[in-house]
Amino acid sequence: MADTDSTTATIDKLKQTLIFTYGTLKRDFPNYNLLHDLISQNRASYLGTYITHHPYPLVIGPHGIPFLINLPGAGHRVTGELYSVSTCGLGTVDELEGTNCGHYERLPIQVMKVKESDLDVEGGILIDAETYYANRSFGERLWEARGRVGLVDFKHRPKGSSFLGDIHLLLSKCSGQDV
Repeated sequence: MADTDSTTATIDKLKQTLIFTYGTLKRDFPNYNLLHDLISQNRASYLGTYITHHPYPLVIGPHGIPFLINLPGAGHRVTGELYSVSTCGLGTVDELEGTNCGHYERLPIQVMKVKESDLDVEGGILIDAETYYANRSFGERLWEARGRVGLVDFKHRPKGSSFLGDIHLLLSKCSGQDV
């Protein structure tokens, strides 16, 4: 039994999930320190600059926090970074992104490698990854509240903050009702 537990633990450490980041987890942004720590612990690795295969809305929510909205075909193709993250590391990122408390949802996305020099798509090979979308409880309404205008790339350096209440406040002001 102990050998089986040890083997399972080893396999879990070796499993990797490709995570597409588009906001504060990117290099030189406030939450990158989490990925940097995972990289230094061999629980993640940086794979390069990528772009979404389909357009998606990328909007700035309350406190300057970026949200990718799971509405493929709307918005723009979004540029970001791709990381390979271990199962253990993924739990840490999920915690930061608030997947258990309704902030974001980690779901599939297709991305393509970008040439670092000129941001052209390199080779056209689709990569299946996952990303953190705005939670479905508010994502589409946030897109509408922003006038259905989105970004291609997140370039601001926001300060981290608790934000779920502010999202509902923003949405209630835009719709004229309490959320």
